[in-house]
Amino acid sequence: MSSVVDQRSVPAVPGPPRPVPPVRRTRLLDLPEARWALASLVLFLLALPVYLLGAPAWAWGPLFAATYVTGGWEPGWEGLKALKERTLDVDLLMVVAALGAASIGQVLDGALLIVIFATSGALEAVATARTEDSVRGLLDLAPTVATRLRADGTEETVDAERLAVGDVVLVRPGERVGADGHVLDGASDVDQATITGEPLPSAKQAGDEVFAGTVNGTGALRVRVERDPADSVIARIVRMVEEASGTKAPTQLFIEKIEQRYSIGMVIATLAVFGIPLAFGDDLRSALLRAMTFMIVASPCAVVLSTMPPLLSAIANAGRHGVLAKSAVVMERLGQVDAVALDKTGTLTEGTPRVTDVRPLFASGLDEDGLLALAGAAEHPSEHPLGRAVVRAARERGLVLAGATGFVSAPGAGVTATVEGHTVRVGSPARLLPTGGPEFADTVRSLEDGGRTAVVVLRDGAPVGVLGIADRLRTDARATVAALTRLTGRAPVLLTGDNERAARHLAGEAGITDVRAGLLPEDKVAAVRAWEAEGLRVLVVGDGVNDAPALAAAHTGIAMGRAGSDLALETADAVVVRDELAAIPAVVALSRTARRLVVQNLAIAGTFIAVLVAWDLIGTLPLPLGVAGHEGSTVIVGLNGLRLLREAAWPRAAEDAP
Repeated sequence: MSSVVDQRSVPAVPGPPRPVPPVRRTRLLDLPEARWALASLVLFLLALPVYLLGAPAWAWGPLFAATYVTGGWEPGWEGLKALKERTLDVDLLMVVAALGAASIGQVLDGALLIVIFATSGALEAVATARTEDSVRGLLDLAPTVATRLRADGTEETVDAERLAVGDVVLVRPGERVGADGHVLDGASDVDQATITGEPLPSAKQAGDEVFAGTVNGTGALRVRVERDPADSVIARIVRMVEEASGTKAPTQLFIEKIEQRYSIGMVIATLAVFGIPLAFGDDLRSALLRAMTFMIVASPCAVVLSTMPPLLSAIANAGRHGVLAKSAVVMERLGQVDAVALDKTGTLTEGTPRVTDVRPLFASGLDEDGLLALAGAAEHPSEHPLGRAVVRAARERGLVLAGATGFVSAPGAGVTATVEGHTVRVGSPARLLPTGGPEFADTVRSLEDGGRTAVVVLRDGAPVGVLGIADRLRTDARATVAALTRLTGRAPVLLTGDNERAARHLAGEAGITDVRAGLLPEDKVAAVRAWEAEGLRVLVVGDGVNDAPALAAAHTGIAMGRAGSDLALETADAVVVRDELAAIPAVVALSRTARRLVVQNLAIAGTFIAVLVAWDLIGTLPLPLGVAGHEGSTVIVGLNGLRLLREAAWPRAAEDAP
């Protein structure tokens, strides 16, 4: 548990200042989709009051025309390009329907349709850009330069990407490791959370493996490069996120699954309604009016609104309760999951080590408070996470910590200090006291068997007690696991980079039986893909950089927001902002409720369309009545979908989940 630099002298080497990584975040208005959608919305809002107040057409006409152009040209152009590829999509159909509505005087309806679709496209572009920013930003974890040691022992500063297998680099305290390799000399604690997700720094000494992008502690290390920087673990994480995002099957909302058939059918039917009567002698105006009425009543406005209001209402409700779903697609997919994989550190656990056990030895004459005060006094100058955990536990008990002098830290072993005239050492049992009496050995073994990290306290060379430190399980973890089991029909699986003994102990407390421990990021991705190859739709919940590839590869990914890495937050489909684990089954249940409302709305919209179309084809449907029926169905499905905005919808979802 190192807290200060080890005693070897590390000469300072002058060199060029390290470059500051650029900010890799696309601004909202840098996206053309966002600019056009904003322009369309502003123009629509300017035209709306003028139109509703009954102003002459010259006042609102140009504004609505500009709304159509700014919001509709891009989806229209994309639709035309798709048409060139012999594909007909709803975007082009929406533009045509909007223009058709305008041609028979329904200018407001068409403009509203254009604004909705332009805004939807802009949101999709923003989500894509944010993910790409995040993936590029991951490259900043790897240092841009490294200190390479020449054969004669001198040093040179080189670009990290120029390192080659066999090079030896010096990693000073606080620096990031420049490349994957093995330690040749030195000892330190290395924070590997970005790679393995382990909650505590890992002690490294000669022969141990280190990874590029991990943060060195307080000792100096000489590392032999074993992998080309382009093949490092952190570089592979970047590639895996990009590949998983690119190869994940394109998500479609429920209605989009029938987009092609509906679009083609509607176009053919509209042409037939116009052409057939015209061929049998009907006059042009009458045939055109009937065809436009048909296009209005058969247009998918109500069908589109069948899906969006329930899903958007669910998004808003979830947002009020601390869950950010990034799109309507995400909200729909959440309700489809039938398997869940959970990360350990920072997801099932709080992500912060805490003292769980205080075990004074009988011969020491100390009680729990005395042992904790002694250890806390020695650890008070320490910056190591375990040392901070000991000091925090002592303060929580209101203990007064004596002053410590002569503080010394040995990387991977522990700390030594003089407290009230006694030499106190706190650290690893294996390093400070490999052998001890039966009581000491039994205490250490029982703590480690329980998944704790054992920390021994020595006073004047004799053991006086053992502390147990662990990452604490979240209070709602067990209830969440049970709720997810009931929702999906199968128990969640634990995927973690931590050691198996600690993982299995914590999984047992949470009620999880299937544990996959010691996993690197690519192992998590492989597990997710294996389940999906079996036909399962997997929900992955995590918080770290090492979880990002699995979050991208899964059917749906959720990140824990409070301590989540930027990459995990951007890669995930949804974020639990308040770090309430119980919100996960609740939002899954809410999504399933939204999907049921979508089906209801589609039935309502389909019925209205069928009746109005039949009336128009068989009889003579007056245009005002057709518009009223069309708009009426749109209002009905919209209001039905908005039911999920009610506050009662979330508690009901939460109650349904357990």
